[in-house]
Amino acid sequence: MARTSTWFHFAGNAEEAFLFYRSVFKTEFIGPIKRFGDLPNAPGQPPWPPEQAKAIMHISLPILGGHVIMGNDAPAHLGQRIQGNNVTLNLEPDTRAETDRLFAALKEGGTVEYPPTEMPWGGCWASLIDRFGNEWMLSCSAK
Repeated sequence: MARTSTWFHFAGNAEEAFLFYRSVFKTEFIGPIKRFGDLPNAPGQPPWPPEQAKAIMHISLPILGGHVIMGNDAPAHLGQRIQGNNVTLNLEPDTRAETDRLFAALKEGGTVEYPPTEMPWGGCWASLIDRFGNEWMLSCSAK
């Protein structure tokens, strides 16, 4: 089923923020908390420094009415940035065709950050900034 969730970027305090949100909404995280240190290293890549390894790569929490908030720590050395209100709207269409359609429509006059691509964790992922300066991610688990 398609859904829209909200993604928050944090300057190193994502875990603190989401522990607070969990206490406020009295819900539990969806799946395990994923940290940058959980990613496999590419050949020849050194391991993550300890502080970066424990940073949050992905965390997910249901809030009200089935809406889910997600987030991560946004490491500048990976090209991530915190600007504006630090929110990215994450769309999760049911099909790859709908993902491609939405991406094509939203990118008009905007900036493509990452085109729709099959990802190692499964499914398709993309990101862009629309012509109004709003950030969007599209994530589709359908093959």
